[in-house]
Amino acid sequence: MLPRSTLLRHLLLAALAGAGLFAVTGVLEPFRNYQLATVAAYLCATAGLTVLTGLNGQLSLGHGALMATGAYTVALSQNALADAGRFGGGYLLLSLALGVAVTVVAGTVIGAAAARLRGPYLAGVTLAVAVVVPALTTTFRGVLNSEQGLPVYLAPAPEALGPYFPYERWQAWIAVTGALLTLVLLSNLVRSRFGRNLRAVRDDEVAARLAGIHVGRTQVLAFVVSAGCAGLGGGLLAVLAQSVSPGAFSLTLSLYLLMAIVIGGLGSLAGALWGALLLVALPASTHLVTDLFQPSAAVAQRLDGNLSLAIFGVTLVVVMIAAPGGVQGLLRRVGRSVGARWRVPTGR
Repeated sequence: MLPRSTLLRHLLLAALAGAGLFAVTGVLEPFRNYQLATVAAYLCATAGLTVLTGLNGQLSLGHGALMATGAYTVALSQNALADAGRFGGGYLLLSLALGVAVTVVAGTVIGAAAARLRGPYLAGVTLAVAVVVPALTTTFRGVLNSEQGLPVYLAPAPEALGPYFPYERWQAWIAVTGALLTLVLLSNLVRSRFGRNLRAVRDDEVAARLAGIHVGRTQVLAFVVSAGCAGLGGGLLAVLAQSVSPGAFSLTLSLYLLMAIVIGGLGSLAGALWGALLLVALPASTHLVTDLFQPSAAVAQRLDGNLSLAIFGVTLVVVMIAAPGGVQGLLRRVGRSVGARWRVPTGR
């Protein structure tokens, strides 16, 4: 029986999920472990964006830039620590925490400006962020190395795991741990008074003000929480790729993140998981389509980068027609239908 405390219940579920996933990594191939780790990294960002857009109603087109902020901070921190002779997993945790902190500061600034804007004006501000942040790599090319990006130094897996422990499995453990901690934090947050304030502001700002809720402060805090999750996701992606470049955090990534949470189920952390899975499955489906039709070199070059966006767009249209509540909403309706069919009438 699950404990009544929300925090204990979520910690228990996270521990069970973590034990299961850690066991699964032992039987997966290295590439599959890498894919699992990538899903976990994207889940941090999609879960944070779900809180911002799905629960608070603020539209953001700049979360790819916030992920870039966390990724570059981790890269600079790890390389500086390596130059100073500081190695080990503990320093990686320090770099990830620093990446989250820097992204939180950036999110506070953006959130303070965005709290006064609505609709297309808010989207315009976050869109500007998505364009400006990658461009900073060229402005500060001496530090950020322009389009070439930065390598990310990573220490090998701990010696206690053995000399032949697969590095991809170690990366998966790091990313899964970060994703589970993020989900525990957000799950408790959305069920707290602050979570109720988020939904109240989303539904009716005037009514929320009359109820004594500080609308502007709530919106800024929502942006801060979402930015911190995006920073962690970007930092984990930098750890997985062992490099970071502006091309990996373009405007397209911000659009993918937004479409992913809509397809998965807007306003649901479970929907954020479906969206993260889709973000990883999309490139595989693109390669599958390319291999199936075998286009010419000229056509393949045109499809590169555009085919994945087209597949994502078609998927979004199909899901919105067939299941307006996203994948999670569809599963919820199916579950209620099955439960109603098997429910025994009270009179018998």
